[in-house]
Amino acid sequence: MVFNLPIALTWLRIILIPVFVAVYYLPDAWLSPPAKNWTAMSVFAVAAITDWLDGFLARKLGETSAFGAFLDPVADKLMVGAALILLVQLGRAEAYLAIIIIGREIAISALREWMAQIGRSRNVAVAFVGKIKTVAQMTALIALLLWEPLIPGVSTPLLGTIALWVAAILTLWSMFHYLKLAAPHFHGATLPLDADASVGVSPAVTSAAGSVPAPSAKDSGAPMRRASGLGEGDAALRGASRVDVGPR
Repeated sequence: MVFNLPIALTWLRIILIPVFVAVYYLPDAWLSPPAKNWTAMSVFAVAAITDWLDGFLARKLGETSAFGAFLDPVADKLMVGAALILLVQLGRAEAYLAIIIIGREIAISALREWMAQIGRSRNVAVAFVGKIKTVAQMTALIALLLWEPLIPGVSTPLLGTIALWVAAILTLWSMFHYLKLAAPHFHGATLPLDADASVGVSPAVTSAAGSVPAPSAKDSGAPMRRASGLGEGDAALRGASRVDVGPR
């Protein structure tokens, strides 16, 4: 596993998730409710800053890696998901808004994974609307976690609620944007064959049911067929190895 400063910051973001959640479960005798709000918000804000900092340092220091590219969005989704669930439990956010945002993150992550498998990951790269959504989302989460007066004349809970609605609307907008970009590849797209599914490369043929040994002429009791093309059985097995990822 690759380990460098950007990845260390990403791991720090993951470690801070249970920290800001646990703050709200401390007895009031240890920490007053306003102190809990300030402490949890501060921890979450530090975690949010590492989200920007790890990517910046990875590019600046030339320490980008495949593992870092995998871990960073995982940490982001864990952090946002934990904060939304916590806010719903605290009665500071509506459950349906949390479901919209979390559901979109899961759906788009799956879409990007599938597009990467067919070699079209650039088609669903992060768009500008997605960046605006992230800003609104982080503003909402920080304000709702804080819940205490901060800006004179501005209600922090109201600011957080409005920002969360904006984030939810942009969440749906960006989701449909990415789905529109990926739509031309929904029909007829197939995953490439594995190397061991090619005839003559390996004695096993990978099928949808797993690895199936190719029977020899001796085992089957039938003479080995000589043909210029694939036999019917071979063609069926090879066809089964292709995974249809079209619409269900």
